[in-house]
Amino acid sequence: MTDSERFQNRGALALLCALLGTLCKMGSRQVRYSVPEELDKGSFVGNIAENLRLEPQQLAGHGVRIISQGRTQLFALHPRSGSLVTAGRIDREELCAQSAQCLVKFNILVEDKLKIFEVEVEVTDINDNAPDFLTKDMEIKIGEHTSPGTRFPLKTAFDPDVGINSLQSYQLSHSDFFSLAMKSVSDGTKYPQLVLERALDREDKELHQVVLVASDAGEPVHSGNLYIQVVVLDANDNPPVFTQPEYRVSVQEKLPVGTRLLTVNATDPDEGFNAQVSYVLDKMPGKIAQMFSLNSVTGDISLLRNLDYEDAMFHEIKIEAVDGPGLLSEAKILVTVLDVNDNAPEVTITSLTGSVPEETTPGREVALIHVHDRDSGQNGQVTVSVLGNMPFNLEKSIGQYYRLVTARSLDREQVPKYNITLRATDGGIPPQTTDTHISLQVTDTNDNPPAFTHASYSAFIQENNPRGASIFCVTAQDPDSTENAQVTYALTEETVQGSPLSTYVSINSDTGVLYALHSFDYEQVRDLQLQVTACDNGKPPLSSNVSLRLFILDQNDNVPEILYPTLPTDGSTGVELAPRSAEPGYLVTKVVAVDRDSGQNAWLSYRLLKASEPGLFSVGLHTGEVHTARALLDRDALKQSLVVAVQDHGQPPLSATVTLTVAIADSIPDVLADLGSLESPASPGDSDLTLYLVVAVAVVSCVFLAFVIVLLAVRLRRWHTSRLLQASAGELAGLPASHFVGVDGVQAFLQTYSHEVSLTADSRKSHLIFPQPNYADTLISQDSCKKREFLSNPQSLLEDKGAEPFSQVNSHHSILMR
Repeated sequence: MTDSERFQNRGALALLCALLGTLCKMGSRQVRYSVPEELDKGSFVGNIAENLRLEPQQLAGHGVRIISQGRTQLFALHPRSGSLVTAGRIDREELCAQSAQCLVKFNILVEDKLKIFEVEVEVTDINDNAPDFLTKDMEIKIGEHTSPGTRFPLKTAFDPDVGINSLQSYQLSHSDFFSLAMKSVSDGTKYPQLVLERALDREDKELHQVVLVASDAGEPVHSGNLYIQVVVLDANDNPPVFTQPEYRVSVQEKLPVGTRLLTVNATDPDEGFNAQVSYVLDKMPGKIAQMFSLNSVTGDISLLRNLDYEDAMFHEIKIEAVDGPGLLSEAKILVTVLDVNDNAPEVTITSLTGSVPEETTPGREVALIHVHDRDSGQNGQVTVSVLGNMPFNLEKSIGQYYRLVTARSLDREQVPKYNITLRATDGGIPPQTTDTHISLQVTDTNDNPPAFTHASYSAFIQENNPRGASIFCVTAQDPDSTENAQVTYALTEETVQGSPLSTYVSINSDTGVLYALHSFDYEQVRDLQLQVTACDNGKPPLSSNVSLRLFILDQNDNVPEILYPTLPTDGSTGVELAPRSAEPGYLVTKVVAVDRDSGQNAWLSYRLLKASEPGLFSVGLHTGEVHTARALLDRDALKQSLVVAVQDHGQPPLSATVTLTVAIADSIPDVLADLGSLESPASPGDSDLTLYLVVAVAVVSCVFLAFVIVLLAVRLRRWHTSRLLQASAGELAGLPASHFVGVDGVQAFLQTYSHEVSLTADSRKSHLIFPQPNYADTLISQDSCKKREFLSNPQSLLEDKGAEPFSQVNSHHSILMR
């Protein structure tokens, strides 16, 4: 049969096996296929996409891939058709040797679902190997006197195929002297033997040649030939005989090289040279000759290399005993390799999820793990566990696969990364272990709002701050990561004195630094209540609030403001009156001042800065009261000028001054007589004496005319106040008569009843003030102070009985002011 016909037969057989021999058991997650050996690369094995219930184009999307352990990848997934195909030529004999059934097991992983399926592919045998004797020629030496019926062992043929494709029969070419017989042993194996049918005569024929043909029963039939040459010898009638036809020995794997396993023995009943026996190893397939050595003289079998149970559990050795002339016999040695726990478990991470989101539900798959131990029995039983107090469990999957899953929800803020150690332990004595490390990152979810470092904040800023000045910095920490931890700051919009808060302060959204957009004035705004919001950039965003109270600190930026005495708005100078009969300590007037600042910056002190008559007056340090320091003398000038300074206690201190003019006189006529001598302050450049005289005359005339008009008005209104005068006559009888004329515009009054007059050289601008009693060192509100203008009748003031009318007029005006 030609090669082309052979390949056609293989292709037909492959298609038949794929169509009729495919078995699929999805209920147990196991898929089975059957495929013949020696198919070309890319040959169809089975429709894996259909068996997995996936569309062919979905294989890549679901991360479907093949996982095989410890062997070359024999199969592959076709990305377009979703079929399982061969990755190359498969040689069953190389893969499974003489095993009756050749199964290739691997797994198919669905990556995104962490599901795994077991796949078994049976590689069926085709008759691609002919029986082989490993040697083409064999020589047998037979004595000429050997009795007919004597059997001589022949070489056996080896066929790596199985079933009907393996070695099935032997045939011997036609010969008048020899025939073929088969010898069966306990395991059912048959060995060919050459049977002597007729006695040989060396003198008649020294050499005989026959051919032994070994055949299989495959399609087509293959055969192999062994060419046998029989040499006829003289006198050596007996071949060597082994003490037993089959030797059995059990040894542990990993024995040292050179260890003696056993000693074989064969005896020959002949004598002399014919009885000298030597031992040789028969030619055998594979690596047997490289693993064992046979001492040709002693028959000792020893190791040339270490035995490995995982490579082969038993070995079959064929030996021959040959005597001197060349007669031989055969025996078989079966070496059973005992397993020792010499292999540590192997842990393979088949699939791994590098990160898991926090707060995921328990049972989330992390990794798919395969464990394997090349040892057998108890030594190959592996248990795997997670070391340490880790929030992970191992769940058994199929076969030796385990799923690593979460045991509870994870919190990245507590443990951002897990270094998981898996320990696989076998059942040997002593047990062997293997540790495998898995690094798992916990990815962040936005489960934490920003948190401020304090529950509330207080900040302070000096007034008169420059615009844009940095006030304070709030900080919020978010234990999340990446964009979930990026915090932005904002102010809750409110109003301050009718204006939006955003016109006063602003906040840097990235740093949380507060800036002043306004130059604050303590006298207008003393504190601000702010609400700061910190918000992260997660989805959805989380936020938190904190209150911030901003206090404005006072600066000494306001000079003391003098409320009394006030300078008249018409430019005239106020005059305070003091009687010449005043005793030391007499209250002349009181300087009243306030400071818009607060605290120490508003503490005021008074001092006499300058006086025209030193030592005549004193000023209270804290009250601002002007008292006479001594009794007034006749020589004291009528007009006294005092400069009083008012100073606060700020740093640096600020001060203001006021100039007081005090007129000294016992009575009003004295004041009027000397009125011309009082001059209002003028500018330094105005020194014309003639102008002063003209002005004085005009002022006196105007004052006189004003007195007459006012006196007429008073007399017309006297009837209206007569009742009031009668009701309060007894009450006012004890009050002293006032000798002073008041000034319009008084805003505050002092302790006790003080009588003050403000006069100018121009009598038309003179004002009379009758203050109310005030027993507190504070200002009286403007509403409580009622102002009246009054011009007294100069005639009544100059009458001889002027004291009594004047007293009546003074009392009358005092009542009006109250």
